[in-house]
This record gives sequence, C-alpha cells and structure tokens, in this order.
Amino acid sequence: MSLFDMSERAEKYRVDLLEFMDSHIYPAERVYAQQMAESDDPHFHPPILEELKDEAKRRGLWNLFHPHPQWGPGLTNLEYAPLAEIMGRSFIAPEACNCNAPDTGNMEVLTLFGSDEHKKKYLEPLLEGTMASAFAMTEPRVASSDATNVELSMVRDGGDYILNGRKWFASNAMHKNCKVLIVMGKTDPNAAPHRQQSMMVVPIDAPGVTVMRSLQVFGYQDREGHAEIDFADVRVPAKDVLKGEGEGFAISQARLGPGRIHHCMRSIGMAERALELMCQRASSRSTFGKAISENANIQDWIAESRIDIEMIRLLTLKAAHLMDVAGNKEARTEIAAIKIAAPNIALKVVDRAIQVHGAAGVSDDFPLAMAWAHLRTLRLADGPDEVHKRAIARQELGKYRTDRATATSGQRVTA
Repeated sequence: MSLFDMSERAEKYRVDLLEFMDSHIYPAERVYAQQMAESDDPHFHPPILEELKDEAKRRGLWNLFHPHPQWGPGLTNLEYAPLAEIMGRSFIAPEACNCNAPDTGNMEVLTLFGSDEHKKKYLEPLLEGTMASAFAMTEPRVASSDATNVELSMVRDGGDYILNGRKWFASNAMHKNCKVLIVMGKTDPNAAPHRQQSMMVVPIDAPGVTVMRSLQVFGYQDREGHAEIDFADVRVPAKDVLKGEGEGFAISQARLGPGRIHHCMRSIGMAERALELMCQRASSRSTFGKAISENANIQDWIAESRIDIEMIRLLTLKAAHLMDVAGNKEARTEIAAIKIAAPNIALKVVDRAIQVHGAAGVSDDFPLAMAWAHLRTLRLADGPDEVHKRAIARQELGKYRTDRATATSGQRVTA
C-alpha cells in the first residue's frame, strides 16, 4: 500500500467526477464558447454554467474543496488533490462544482474568521453558488509580492474605518454574481511590519467603491475579470474587520496556503489534458510521409511530459499529506516548492502540445493557448516564483546557520 493511496470515499468522488466530466463538462465547453460569442459583454454569465452547477449539486459533486464537514464533504487535502486535478482539465469545471478561486479561499476565510452575520450574509450564498466574491490585496503603486507593502489606508473613525486607496487584479470582481470583496489594507503604519495590515469585508456596491476597469491577461478578457478598483472614503463598520485589527497578514497566510496547493492541483490537470491532446495530434497528423508521432523529438517530448507530470504530482501529494498531518506551517517549504514547480512544468507540457498542434495550437479552437496564458499568469498569482524561492532558500540556509553556530561555539582555536 502506498502512502498516497486514495481513501474509499475519495475514490468514489473520483469515479463520479470523471463520469461528470465526460458526460457534461467536456460537451459543455463548446456550448459555453458559443454562448459567450453570442454576447457583446465579455463578462456575460453563460446559462450553461448554471445548468452544470445544478447537475453537480444533484450528483453531490459540490464544495468538494471545503475541509469543514459542516459546509462540504470534509475531505483532507490528500483526498481532494486528485479531484482538483480532474477539475483542472477544464476551465469551466471548477466553477461548475463550486470549487473555483478566489471563492474557495474567501469561503475558507469567512468560515475561519467571519462573524455569524458574515456567514449568513455572504458565506451561505457563496456555498450555495448563488454569489461570487473577490479578494483585493494587490496594488498598482507598490510591489505587492511583499504584502507588508500594501498601502490602502484603513483609518479608524468612531465605530467605522475609512478606506482610501487603489487595488488591481482583483480576480472575480467582474463576475455578474460578485457581491462582496475581502480587502487587505493598512490600519496601523507604526505597528510591527506584520501587524500593520487588516482585512475587512466590503460590499462591492458600497459607496465610494468604484470598479475602474477589467485588466486583460495576455490579451484575454477573462469572464470573471481582473478588476482595478478605487476606494474613496469608503466607510466600513468595525464589525466587518476579520479576526481583529492587525491580523491581515496572518489571515493572508492562512488563506494562501490551501489556495496555492489548489492552483497546483489544477495545473497538473491542465498538463494531463495537454499531453493527451499532444498524443492525439501527433498520432493523427502526418508530415514528410510519416505520422508526427514517429519522430524521435516528438517521442522525447511525450516521454519527458509524462515524467514531468508524475514528478509534480508526487511533490503535490507530499505537500497535501504534510498539510494534513503536520499543518500548513510545517508544510510551507513543500507548498512553496509546488507553487514554483507545478505552473512551470505544466507550462512546458502545454508549450510542447502547442508546438505539435502547429498554428492550431495558438488559436482558440483548442484549449492550449488559454491554458498557457492562465499558467503563465499563475507564476505571479499568490506570490511570484522568486518570493517562494527566497522562502525555500531561507529555510535551507537556516539549517546551516544553526549548524555553523554550534560548530563555532565548540571549536578549538589554535595559534
């Protein structure tokens, strides 16, 4: 028996989810594209999504991500990993099963830190899939890879806070059902660096909140949007501070750990689908009198892709297992490692598949170009590669600093 063998309940979900993908999700992709093309609004909410959500609920394939049994099946990270991978094979599957970012992270934050009022007003509709949400942390004027740089001001005024500042790349803020933002800002510039920030629940239609524009990503205007949002004298009641003043950085770390591993799980699914498409295309097309698949370099790409995918899957499963048995903090090095490895390796696989498809690979007739854009963006989302590498390096160097200090303290000095 392997350490990463699937539990009986996870295996049942896996079988059911695979059948749902084949019978409903993949056939719906073309319908989704058609419905989007028929609308002039890039943020149109296609009816097919609501049909898929109803079907997923009916099948019990709903809120699979949520670790709390009160709100979902209560799967462990290790049990959820292969399910997230399956959903990652299609750009519509995560939302169809109510397992899409950033709603998943926001739901976990509201579960852990929201008041009873927040849970009734926002968490329950999010869990039902009738509401969407956005997470507003990144800012245009500062390097937001360091969360302590966040400048949006949150100034206490009696029983309220007054918010002023600008956010951007608030993913999901253009979603037709988006009603609420979780906003990170600075409440005390004079506190210790990691105690200066707070998080607040802010309705997207609150007076002073202005959605300025939706930013394109590699030329794509994503349906859920990546909004630039202005906050001008936005009044937020103190009861809408999550966990307490100065807890913003701690909440962000609690939120981003599971969010990062979910992204990586879905990336593996994208890579698997790209490999399938690569093999199908290579087997069905001929050049210079023979199938493309007979070329040694194509066979190398296919073999390397299989090896690459297996490596990132094992590293991701190890991270998921550690999160389950030791906690997110103890698994931080593994989480950082997969956040670097999974998007980069998935990008390599998708790039090979694009090359095998030729001109078709860069079109929207296949999901490869969109997958490439999404994965390349993921090297920045939830922290750029360089920040995670820095964290890993500091962890590794820390071991040697301790060893060196011990060695030096017991070292004989001779003339």
